[in-house]
Amino acid sequence: MSRARSEPCARDGAHRVAVVVLPGVRPLDLGIPAQVFTARPGSPYSVSLCAARPGPVASSAGFDVLVEHGLEVVAGCDTVLVPGYDTAQPPPQEVLEVLRTAHAAGRRVVSICTGAFALAAAGVLDGLRATTHWDSAERLARMHPSVEVDADALYVDQGSVLTSAGVSAGIDLCLHLVRRDRGAAAANALARALVAAPHREGGQRQYVEHPVAVSSRTSLGQVRERAVQQLAQPLTVAEMAGWAHLSPRTFARRFLAETATTPKQWLLSVRIQRARELLETSDLGVDRVASAVGLGTVANFRAHFRRATGRTPAAYRSSFNATAAVDGR
Repeated sequence: MSRARSEPCARDGAHRVAVVVLPGVRPLDLGIPAQVFTARPGSPYSVSLCAARPGPVASSAGFDVLVEHGLEVVAGCDTVLVPGYDTAQPPPQEVLEVLRTAHAAGRRVVSICTGAFALAAAGVLDGLRATTHWDSAERLARMHPSVEVDADALYVDQGSVLTSAGVSAGIDLCLHLVRRDRGAAAANALARALVAAPHREGGQRQYVEHPVAVSSRTSLGQVRERAVQQLAQPLTVAEMAGWAHLSPRTFARRFLAETATTPKQWLLSVRIQRARELLETSDLGVDRVASAVGLGTVANFRAHFRRATGRTPAAYRSSFNATAAVDGR
């Protein structure tokens, strides 16, 4: 039996995360939030594991997880997270009621992998876009037609409701939550500690169709690395294709096959990510940030940044750059 030690959601000043452990819980999905949110000393998060009935909860791997807390801890938490579980067993009604109540109270409700089935059964996903593991997406859509299931997304952010695909996509989602709460620099530092990618491009399709990595002979990884080093330049698809000694059409096709996104979409995403880091960690003016990431004029930069983040560069900086906020930059 594995004993899951966790603290009640009560630590002063911490963002409190309640992880609801359901019968048949998938151990990797369960470990992701605990690892991501408590990986570094002084983490601004506290994590509690809870279940409908405290005590041993059978996992999908054949061992029990000993959960110390009941569902009452959810009432004192800021985020409620449901890891993947064996969906052949319907969630207890008291779990569904807790999820409904938490959602109605404005708490953030999150699922990893098949945890989306519990959110859907509670009605939390009604009318929303959501995702789950690609192998379960069709069944989720069939069982809950009021949910717009996106079988390709690594994770879906609908504001106060977020869902992810399987296992490693749970890491993507939890890092995204840290990025939302604490900014890109904090998420990147955490990703380095976890030896994980700060942000992955594309969707699940790249894993369904290409489960084995392409050989180094054909990989465009070096092209992407070179592009990252030259973000300030007005890069074009034709120029990047030339680096790979490919025609633009062949390059675009191979790029899509490797990343599940287009070269232009990928380049814009990298530029926005770099802009976030500069806004958080430097006092560069918005015009210099726009130039540094290759987004041209301030107007163009603001339009792209707001479309990607939902905030203006100035508003983003005021939230995540303490020095700039104090100085009024």
